[in-house]
Amino acid sequence: MAESDKAGTAGSGILSGLKVVEYGEGIAAAFATKMMADLGADVIKVEASSGDRARRRGPFPNDKEDLEKSGLFLYLNNNKRGVTLALDRPEGRELFGRLLRQADILVHNVMPPQRAALGLDSATLAAQFPELIITGISPFGDSGPYKDWKAYPLNLENAGGMAFLAPGASQSPELPPLKAFGDQPEYQGGLHACYAALAAYWSRLGGNDPLTIEISIQECIAAMLELNFMHYTYTGRETSRLGRRILGPWLLADCSDGTIFVACAEEAQWQRMVEVMGNPEWAQEELFKDRLTRGANSDALNLFIREWASTWKAQELFHQGQGKRVPFASVNGMKDIYADPQLNFRNFFVTVDYPGIGEVRIPGAPAKWGDGWSIRSTAPRLGQHNEEVFGTDLGMTKTEIARLRESGAI
Repeated sequence: MAESDKAGTAGSGILSGLKVVEYGEGIAAAFATKMMADLGADVIKVEASSGDRARRRGPFPNDKEDLEKSGLFLYLNNNKRGVTLALDRPEGRELFGRLLRQADILVHNVMPPQRAALGLDSATLAAQFPELIITGISPFGDSGPYKDWKAYPLNLENAGGMAFLAPGASQSPELPPLKAFGDQPEYQGGLHACYAALAAYWSRLGGNDPLTIEISIQECIAAMLELNFMHYTYTGRETSRLGRRILGPWLLADCSDGTIFVACAEEAQWQRMVEVMGNPEWAQEELFKDRLTRGANSDALNLFIREWASTWKAQELFHQGQGKRVPFASVNGMKDIYADPQLNFRNFFVTVDYPGIGEVRIPGAPAKWGDGWSIRSTAPRLGQHNEEVFGTDLGMTKTEIARLRESGAI
């Protein structure tokens, strides 16, 4: 369990000693610094007095909105310290600058047109803080015709080309492309920002000049399109989400209590699957004689397979196929994920006691090292560490802090 009121959150992890300042809204910047904080960095999260907009996104306990109880915010901001600052006020920017003088890395996701007014213009910051690694995340980067455009996950998955490919092998051209679930572009932007900022920090430790990093979420998405670029580059063919699969069987099949994914593109896999199915007569039909004809006649083939799969329980069928080296995969829902024996053996889920909420089981770190990681403190309440950071870290008196609060600077 975490110690929610513990003074300071810097741990003994592999990034112990690294000082990071985060300023932004929503997911991308918060996810980048979450990974650093989980690795032991001392992350100070700076919010406006109104709070990060992620605080207004659920889920909330009992569906009652509460700035201190957003499931999204709590997940993204464990192991951080939190302060409030008004960067639209000169005294707020001055105090922010004092934080940056003690920091190694700044991560933010403020849009380029708004940066100058908040003192976050990269060139200005680099001149003021020559040792600071400045990492800015935005939908389209800091240059180009789209640099000032706002965008959301739906825009970015289409701008990056991912949605155009989904759902794969669709036979419904009248239906539009699909985006992946949730805010995947934001998380990808945060992931790329994290590794780029840490690489720049490593370079600085090696005696090189600090770097200013710009992350384009559009480019993060486009970078994951795999061989679809090569299809176009080498053959002039554009990959499409439309059409049927050439090889078969390839399908989702409902079992009596769940779903499995079947992908038997190789002949030896198919023969082993036929054996698992009990060598039915229909499997010997000319329609299904090889993987190309099975693909061409997938409508008929899938009917037979789905009828057979419906008599099995999903996990039993998965393990039956596994034992015969047949490529079945169980399609896990959230209940299945929480009960998954592999994840539980590796202690992927951790139980955290959040103030005012109680114990919640959440995803942990997807990497293992040494003695592992821990949640040293829960996500900060709005302005929770103002006195600690401004007083203890920056040496301000209680009177000075009170004056800043009265002025609206914090």
